[in-house]
Amino acid sequence: MPGPLNGVRILDLTHMVSGPFAGMMLADMGADTIKVEPLYGEGTRKWCQDDPEMSIEGMGVYFMTLNRNKQSVAVNLKDEQGMAVFHDLVRVSDVVLSNFSAGVPERLGIDFESLSRVNPRIITCCVNGYGSDGPDNQRPAFDIVAQATSGMMSVTGTDEDHPVRAGTPIGDIGAGIFAVTGILAAIIDRQRSGAGQHVDVSMLDCQWSLLNYLVSMYGFNGQDPVPMGNSHAVHVPYNTYPTADGFIVIAVLTDEFWSNLKHVLQCPELDDPRFSSPAGRVAGRQFIEIHMNRILQKHDTAHWLDLLRENRVPAGPVNTISQAIKDPQLLYRNMVIDLPHPNGETRKAAGNPVKMSRSADEHFAPAPLLGQDTDRVLAELLDYDEGRINELRENQVIA
Repeated sequence: MPGPLNGVRILDLTHMVSGPFAGMMLADMGADTIKVEPLYGEGTRKWCQDDPEMSIEGMGVYFMTLNRNKQSVAVNLKDEQGMAVFHDLVRVSDVVLSNFSAGVPERLGIDFESLSRVNPRIITCCVNGYGSDGPDNQRPAFDIVAQATSGMMSVTGTDEDHPVRAGTPIGDIGAGIFAVTGILAAIIDRQRSGAGQHVDVSMLDCQWSLLNYLVSMYGFNGQDPVPMGNSHAVHVPYNTYPTADGFIVIAVLTDEFWSNLKHVLQCPELDDPRFSSPAGRVAGRQFIEIHMNRILQKHDTAHWLDLLRENRVPAGPVNTISQAIKDPQLLYRNMVIDLPHPNGETRKAAGNPVKMSRSADEHFAPAPLLGQDTDRVLAELLDYDEGRINELRENQVIA
């Protein structure tokens, strides 16, 4: 069965991580996603290409992962003929996705104002560090810059003297997810209005939004939240705890969970009535965690997880990637997939987390070789004949 976005065509001009991640999500959900690359290829193609452990036949892990389910058309957009080819593609497409720096789409002539003259229904989306306007929008930014500037790093880590970025590039990936949200909203709006529009996504805005209630807490008390490691400001116990063979997380958010946890731990010291309320547990944080650390180290992780599951206490193991990749829940939900290379080799990768009841079939095609779909796309979508395609190639307009 076709994916839920079957019939939606995306022109993906993205590079690096944030934009390609957005394009990957749309492609995973069935959008006909055409990666429009310069003749020398998108820059991420070169990442890890010379590392034999992180590439297959010169295709690195970043490109292979972020560009699955996409096609590749190589066009020189700095050439007048190349821009004419691109405009022909815009006429038969729904969305133009990019993540160029502010001002670059206008210089290239791929901004919404320019492309809406070609196709009034076109939706454009650009993801970059600071958005399309504002006093800082010309500054370059990458994931760590967005995490730092937003305040995200100030609440990550174990103490105020050692700010830490998240272990995954949430600046990039978060912006990619918000871009998909904006694009889908624009498609729905177009069904009513008949007109396209521009979706403007700033990595800084997205990181600030992800801080969510922490920003509101500052708005309430005027105090900067501080990094607390794996613990929580208003919930105790809520932390990482050592076991006999690893680590476990336990998250007690209600009095019922606290009662259930006490039944599991069988620790008389924790029966103190002072800990019967959330405020009391916060006040007794150090005392509670000392005893939990002592008790939990007596048995291995599996022992405690079985007991905690039986008593409905939110808990989980602190897995490595090699452990999580074997998790039965992830496996059952097809979240560990065999990602193919064009030569047929496969590598394990993360699947698509969006599961739908009717459009349930999942398909993961390999990331494309540079320009592998150029001739087919120009012939099938644009009705270019062989002579015109050959002429464009001879003129170094396409590859």
